[in-house]
Parts: sequence; C-alpha cells; structure tokens
Amino acid sequence: MYENESKRAQLGRLKITSRLAGLMLSLCSLPVFAVCLENQDLRGVNLAGAEFNGAKRPGVMYKDYTYPSNGEMDYYANKGVNAIRLPVRWERVQRELFAELNEQEMAAIGKTLAAARERGICLILDIHNYGTYNDMPIGSAEVPVEAFHDLWLRIADALDNPRYLVLDLMNEPFTLDIAFWGQVAQSTVNALREAGADQLIFVSGGRWSGVHEWSKTISGASNSGTFADFSDPLGRTVLQVHQYADQYYSGTKNTCHEPAHFNGMFASIEKWAQDNDQQLFLGEFGVPKSDTCLASLDRMLSLMEDSNVWRGWTYWAGGAWWGGYPLSIAPKNGSDAAQMEVVAPYLSAKQCGERRQEDCPPMPPGNLKIDG
Repeated sequence: MYENESKRAQLGRLKITSRLAGLMLSLCSLPVFAVCLENQDLRGVNLAGAEFNGAKRPGVMYKDYTYPSNGEMDYYANKGVNAIRLPVRWERVQRELFAELNEQEMAAIGKTLAAARERGICLILDIHNYGTYNDMPIGSAEVPVEAFHDLWLRIADALDNPRYLVLDLMNEPFTLDIAFWGQVAQSTVNALREAGADQLIFVSGGRWSGVHEWSKTISGASNSGTFADFSDPLGRTVLQVHQYADQYYSGTKNTCHEPAHFNGMFASIEKWAQDNDQQLFLGEFGVPKSDTCLASLDRMLSLMEDSNVWRGWTYWAGGAWWGGYPLSIAPKNGSDAAQMEVVAPYLSAKQCGERRQEDCPPMPPGNLKIDG
C-alpha cells in the first residue's frame, strides 16, 4: 500500500476536516510546556469512558460512552496529576479501515487534548481494542497490519502535538501471539518515525501486559525475549506493563495479595529493563479499598521510584460513569476515594520538581497500613 512513496509524503497528504483543523489551531494559542517529552515521571490516572460499551459500534457519544469533563480534569490536575491516559475505541475513531478519521470523535479527542494542555497535563491516547478491529485480529485478512499503520499515521498527523500527546498503540493485545504483536508494534513505530512523527510512543507488552508474567513463555515466546531488542530511532518508545493485585491479577476481584508479594516481580522486571536498556510505564493498576489492597497499592507505587527505569504510571481508573466500581478513584459526594489517599502523596512528591527537599512532603513508607 505504501510502495513508491515515502510514508512522510503520505502522512503529509492526509487531510483533516476544517472543524478539526480549527480545533488544532486553537491549541497553538495555549501555554507551552513540554510535559510529555521532558525527562520527568508521568504520574496520573486513566480517565475511562470513551471506550465504554465497546459492543456498540460506533454507539452514541454521551449516551453509550463519554469523554472527560473540564471538572474531572480540574480535580485530577489539582491533585498533581501530570498524565491522563484516555482509552478510546478504534471503531469509533475510524469507522472503516483505511478511511478518514471520524470528525466527531477526533473533535472530542482534540478537545480533551486542549483541556490537558491548558492544565499542563500529558495526554496518553490509548487504542483500547485488545489487538482487534470489529473482533477480527490485526494480521488477519480482514484487518491487515497496514490498516493498523494507517490508523496511527492518520492520528499522528491530525494530533501533531508531541509536547502534550503520547501515542499508546494498543491496550492488552491478548488476541495476538506475543511474538507477532512484537513485530506489529515494531513495524508501527518504524512507520511512524519514517513518516516524521515525533511523539512519545507507548508499546504494551503482549497478552495482558502483566508484570507478573513478563518472562513467562507462552506459545513459544515471552515478553522479555520479544521486547529485549525493541528499538526506536528517536529513543522515544516506552514499554507499557499492567499489574493488578488480586489472586489472578485480573482487576476483577475484591481481595488482594499481600504487599510483599509484588516485591520480586517488580525487582525482576526492573532488572530486565536495566539489562536491556528499556524504559517501563505502568499503564494500569488498581485495587479495591480494603486494608490489604490499599497497602498493596502503596507497595506497588513505592517500587517504581527508579526514574531511570520507570517513566511513570496511570492508575486504573477514574471517570464519571463508574458508579460502584470497586477500583474507582473518582471522588464521591465531594470526598476523595480511599485509593486517592494512597496515590496523592506520590503525586505531590513529583510536584516538588526542583524545589528544596525540605519544602516537599515526605514519601510515605513502603509498609504503610491504611485503615477502613
């Protein structure tokens, strides 16, 4: 599909609508802070909602799914968040493969990007599709790998804002073999760089991207082997991992492993990253509000203090439509969630920046026990 022309030329010819172009131009008048590209940790939250009701394709915006409000953005910005991961559905962003991006969906994403920039927040745009499009896997006859390249080339062109935007290629691509996903991810990064895209890119590990099984061989491959030599000519690609605290690491149970259970797995993946000159980002982790779960949440946060390895993290999840979801970090009736009480000190510590250490709040101890 890309023969006899450079991807840069192709990217330059991609067109966006006048409405979206106007929205993107409005971004240029906002203050400039190189949030995504600075050598600093990105610490924040997933603001879920735009990926909701994925079986309804495309669905009706603000009826079947939603985007963050300014009030939500203000709440997390005031807590010290400098990163928001925004899950979206490929089928909504691009209604047909190889087609132009949907005007309404891109306007909503562009509005969220503008709101993030106004607040000095890096927006991580996550295609939350598990390696598929309309339930067909990438690499199938129905969804060729080139279609995935095309999606990201179009997004990178339409939202050309590397200071405030991270391209998060694919959430938990469990439908694809690990080795094949590694090839797809590498070719997508290559295509974006050849086309002149400068954004920071997040590449999820295969399967569910779990820290706990990073070195486990499944169908002849492991994430540790597949991604050891992953490369980016700009050096702006970070490997994304996820980790939940319950018995099966699914994020669907109300009980959690004890805090010490996570020490070994985080130490192991950290050493792997150091040995292979890779950086990591914990894109999803979350717990219910029991004492043990909150203590395990604190432990995981405390295990990511080496900024040479960990580029940061985003808690799963905030968002106004969660209702009684036990992992939700969204405030209720004007009160912070118990999970926010644990997360907030780690956000505040990063707000200190270059200030004197005595002016900064102390980091909580690793064995902190939270009541209630």
